[in-house]
Amino acid sequence: MQPLTNTPVTANYPDAVNNIIVKKCATAGCHNEASYTGAGGLRLDSWQYLFDGGNNGAVVVPYNIANSSLLYFINTFPELGPTALPTMPYNLPALSRNEYETLRDWIQYGAPDKNGNIAFGTEATTRQKIYVVQQGCDLVAVIDAEKNIVMRYISVGKTHDGEQPNNIVMSADGRYAYVSFWNAALIQKIDTRTDSVVAELITPRAFQKAIQLNEDGTRLIACNWYTQDLLLINTESMSIVSNLGRAIQFIGGFAAAPTKSFYATSQFGNTIYKIQEDGSHTAISIDNKATTLESTPGTPDPYRIIMSPDKSKYFITCTNTAEVRMMDAATDKLLKVIPVADNPQELTMSRVQPYLFVSCMNDTISSLEVGSVYAINYNTGDIVKKITGKFFQPYGLAVDDRNSKLYIFSRNEDRNGPRPHHSGPCSGRNGFYQVYDIVTLAPHDSKRYEISVDPYGTAVRFRQ
Repeated sequence: MQPLTNTPVTANYPDAVNNIIVKKCATAGCHNEASYTGAGGLRLDSWQYLFDGGNNGAVVVPYNIANSSLLYFINTFPELGPTALPTMPYNLPALSRNEYETLRDWIQYGAPDKNGNIAFGTEATTRQKIYVVQQGCDLVAVIDAEKNIVMRYISVGKTHDGEQPNNIVMSADGRYAYVSFWNAALIQKIDTRTDSVVAELITPRAFQKAIQLNEDGTRLIACNWYTQDLLLINTESMSIVSNLGRAIQFIGGFAAAPTKSFYATSQFGNTIYKIQEDGSHTAISIDNKATTLESTPGTPDPYRIIMSPDKSKYFITCTNTAEVRMMDAATDKLLKVIPVADNPQELTMSRVQPYLFVSCMNDTISSLEVGSVYAINYNTGDIVKKITGKFFQPYGLAVDDRNSKLYIFSRNEDRNGPRPHHSGPCSGRNGFYQVYDIVTLAPHDSKRYEISVDPYGTAVRFRQ
C-alpha cells in the first residue's frame, strides 16, 4: 500500500487515495458535483460525500472491504476479491493492481480522511442508529439514522459461517444490543458505543429464536425452538440465572410486561403465556376458545407480540388467519380483530404518532412486489393505511421517532425477486430497505438501500 500522506486538498482524501478517486472517478460526466445525479447518485469529489452513498445505499463501509461495493466495480483482478460490471472508471483504462490495492487497504483501515478522521466515528454515546441482523451472512448491519446509510458491519457468531443471527434487542438506554442465533448455541452482547461484541453466553443448545429484555434491562429471556428450554439470563454477567423448564412450547415472540413478567406467543394454535421470572406462567386464549397448541384451519397461530406505549394493550400477529389481535393488558381479553394481508410477521410502534406497523411478508401485489406494511392506530385498532412500495418479502421494521422515519427491510430471498444491484461475498441474494415518513406514511426518498443477505430482526438505538 502507498503511504497515505496528508495533502491540503479540498477533496480531503489522503494523497494516494486522492490521486485515484478525484483524478479518475470524480471527473466530468461521472461522480463530480455537476454529474453525480446521472452516475448512480454517487458523488466522489470530496471525502464527506463518499459516505452519503448512492442510489443503492452505502458504497464504502469503513473497516469492511467485503461489503464495500465500490471495490467490486473497480476490481479487474478476481483473485483479489469480488468483481462487478460495468468496470469503473467508465470509458477509461481500468485501475492498476497497485491502485486497487491502495483503495482496498485504505478501506480496510477505516477509509480515513487526510487528517485520520473516520466516517461516523464521533458521537459514540449519542448517535442514533438502527441495527439489523443479516441471517445469510453472520453480520449485524449498523445504519446511521441521519444519512440512512450502513455505517458499519459487525461480524457476529463464533465461526462467522452459517450461524444465522436471528433476532436482536436493545437495552432501554441504548448502550447494549443482544443477538440470538438460529444455528449456534450462543447469545452475544454488542457495545453500541464501539459496535463490537463485548460478551457472550454459550447456551445449552442451538436454535435460540425469540429473545426479550425485561423493562429495566437486567434480565434477558430466551427460548430454544426445539427443546423448549426457557432461559432467564443476567445481562450484566451474561450468565444463566435459571432454566425455567420446557412447559411452554414453540415460542415465536416475547414482550416485556410490567411487574417483572413477560408475554410469550406459542406459534401454533391460539395460546399465549404470561410468564413470571420464577417460571410460573398462565396460558391465555386469544380467540375465546379452549387453549390449544395445534395449528388447524382457523386457529390464529400467534407469532409476534408487542405492548402499547402506555402498557394498556398488546398486539399479536396471527399468521394463519392474516390478522392482528388487540388484547386488553389488564384482563388479557380480546378487544378487537384487525384483518391484514397474508402472513403478518413483525410489529413495531411509534411513540410520536399513534401507529402500530405490521409487515405482511407474503402479500402478493405483482411478480416483483410481494409484501405490504399496515399502519394501525394503536389507540382505536383502526387501519390507517396499507403501505405498498415495491417491497419483496418485508420482515423487519424499525421506527426512528427522532427523525420521523420508518425503515422497512425486505428479505428478498426468492430468486424471482428484484435483482440486486450487486452480489457480495456471501451466498444468497442481498436484501434491501426503504425509508418512509411516519407522519405522511409516504416514502422519505426514492432510494432502495441495498444491504447484505437476508435482513431479519431489527433494533433501534434511541428513538426520541
